[in-house]
Amino acid sequence: MASVGTALRELRGAQKSAKGVSLYSRFVNRPAGRYLAAGSYALGLTPNQVTLVSAAFSFAAVAAVALVAPSWGLGVAVWAALAVGFAFDSADGQLARLRGGGSAAGEWLDHVVDCAKITALHTCVLIAFHRFPGEYGIEGEGWLLVTLGFQFAAVVTFFGGLLTEKLKPKPAPGSPAAAPSTLRAVALLPVDYGVFCLVFLLLGGGKLFAYAYAGLGAVAVLFLLAFLTKWFRELSAVRR
Repeated sequence: MASVGTALRELRGAQKSAKGVSLYSRFVNRPAGRYLAAGSYALGLTPNQVTLVSAAFSFAAVAAVALVAPSWGLGVAVWAALAVGFAFDSADGQLARLRGGGSAAGEWLDHVVDCAKITALHTCVLIAFHRFPGEYGIEGEGWLLVTLGFQFAAVVTFFGGLLTEKLKPKPAPGSPAAAPSTLRAVALLPVDYGVFCLVFLLLGGGKLFAYAYAGLGAVAVLFLLAFLTKWFRELSAVRR
């Protein structure tokens, strides 16, 4: 089995295109995932096992949001678990490429876990708002609708983007990859999952968390409308 250093060197030349990726994913999550993938490779883990490790961190954080009264300490723990889970989510694909390619079952498992994670996280914020309204400084059931709206935007964006990539024609073999746009990478930061995870650092801030979460939800809805328009326009030119 290759050493961590050897695996890292091989992974540097086997990265996916940075096109359409935010600055956080490009410069924080993918590099962290590269180290986790190299370590996993040295330990002999499979990509599916790494996916399950990602799920374990993510769902532990999700459960804590729903079950534990909010505090600054909880916020740090939840953010750390979500961030580590997200890094392992990047690591499973990198590990698959390092091992010579993934499987259809592995890709399916990865996407199912991602969708479940997104759905569960917003559901647990809804539960937290319902169980601890005083700690969050909120009143009324309207805040529960905020979580449902955010969840709707996040899930439709995830599914729409995934389906668009499947339906768009693949570039011809050997064609040069499009250069990533720094402006686009910056613009995508508000809807990057890793950036969204940062809001949980505010769990001890009461209304501060609630309003920051609602603000990101409003941005997610606006981006969803823009994405749907863009994707439909792109796919309208595709003949099947």
